[in-house]
Amino acid sequence: MGQAKVIDLGEYGPRFTEDPHPVYAELRALGPVHRVRLPKLDAHHEVWLVVGYEEARAALADPRLSKDGSKIGVTFLDEQLIGKYLLVSDPPQHTRLRGLIAREFTARRVEQLRPRVEEITGSLLDAMLPLGRADLVESFAYPLPLTVICELLGVPEFDRAAFRKLSTEAVAPTSGASEYEAFVQLASYLGELIEDKRCSPPADDLLSALIRTTNEDGDRLSSDELRGMAFILLIAGHETTVNLITGAVHALLTHPGQLAEVRADMSLVDAVVEETLRHEGPVENATFRYAAEPLDIGGTAIPAGDSVMIGLAAADRDGTRYAAPDRFDIHRDTRGHLAFGHGIHYCLGAPLARLEARVALRALLGRCPGLALDGPPGEWLPGMLIRGVRSLPVRW
Repeated sequence: MGQAKVIDLGEYGPRFTEDPHPVYAELRALGPVHRVRLPKLDAHHEVWLVVGYEEARAALADPRLSKDGSKIGVTFLDEQLIGKYLLVSDPPQHTRLRGLIAREFTARRVEQLRPRVEEITGSLLDAMLPLGRADLVESFAYPLPLTVICELLGVPEFDRAAFRKLSTEAVAPTSGASEYEAFVQLASYLGELIEDKRCSPPADDLLSALIRTTNEDGDRLSSDELRGMAFILLIAGHETTVNLITGAVHALLTHPGQLAEVRADMSLVDAVVEETLRHEGPVENATFRYAAEPLDIGGTAIPAGDSVMIGLAAADRDGTRYAAPDRFDIHRDTRGHLAFGHGIHYCLGAPLARLEARVALRALLGRCPGLALDGPPGEWLPGMLIRGVRSLPVRW
C-alpha cells in the first residue's frame, strides 16, 4: 500500500474557517477518512480526519481509539497546566471520573434548573429589549449559559468577565502565545477557587459538592482532578451553548418561512434546537483520539500511535445519513446526529445545553415579534474545535 496523500487544510485559506462544509463535502466524495495537515493554529502535525457519518459514529465508540495521549507519549497544553479531565482520559480512569459527576447532570436534576434558567433569560431580555437593537452574542447568547454554569459551579460574579475572555482564548486561540497564557491563568484561577471553597464553610454549589463528594468506596477527586473537572465543566458548559443559541437564531432569521412556522407553533422550538445541532453544531470536530493499536476505519489502515480527529460537522452533513444535508429543515428526522458525540464520551452537559437553548429561543421569539438581522454576522471563531460567530447584530 502506498503512502496516503496528505491534504493541507491550511491551503483552503480563510474560506475554510468561514464555511468548512464544502471542503468536507469534497473530502467525503473521495472517501470517509483522509490524512490531513491541520491549519496552523490547530496543530503542526498531520492527523487522520474522519468525515463519513457511519465511520465517525463507529470511531467515537471504538475503544481502540484512546483519548489519553500519554499512552503514545503525547500531552497537550491544557493537560500539562490543568491536569487530567474527562476528555483526555480512558477507562477505568474515565469511568471513575464520570461516575463522580454524572448524577449532577441527569435530565431530572437539570430540569430542576429550569426556573432559574428562565429567570436569568428574562432578566437579560429585560435589559436588552429597551435598546431596540443589540449584538445577540454579547447581550444574550453568551451571558445566559455563562451565568448558569458559573452559578452552578459557584464562580463569583465579579470573576466572570475575566473568565469569559480566558475561556474563549482557550477554545479558539488567536495565537500560540495567547493560548498558553490563557491556560496558565485558568489553571491558577481554578486552583485558587477550589482552595477558597475547601477552606470555606460548605456552600450550596456544584464545585463545593464535588470537593466533598465521595462514592461508596470512599473515593474522591484529587486537587488536580478537581481542577480538571472545574475546567471542563466551565468551558464546555458555556462555550458550546452560546454558539448553539446564536446559530439557531441566525438559522431562523435566514429562513423566514420556518421562523413563521415556529412563531405559530412554539412546540417546534425543540426541533429547531436539534436541527441546529445537526446542521451547524457548536463543536466542529471532536478532540483528538489516538490509535492505541493498528486499526481500520472505513477501509483506511490507521497505524498505531497516529492521531485521529472525528468530524462531527462533516458527519452530520453526510448525504447518506441525511437527505439534502446542507438544507436547514426543522421538519427532518434529526435522530442520530453526532453534535454531542457518541459512546462513553457522549457530552455530559447535553441535557443542560438543550434546556438553555429551548428556554432562550422561546423567550426571545415570544418577546421579540419583530426580531430581524441588523447586519452581517461577525467573523467565525478560529480553529477547528468550536463553530460559531463572534457577534450577531439584531434589531426588533
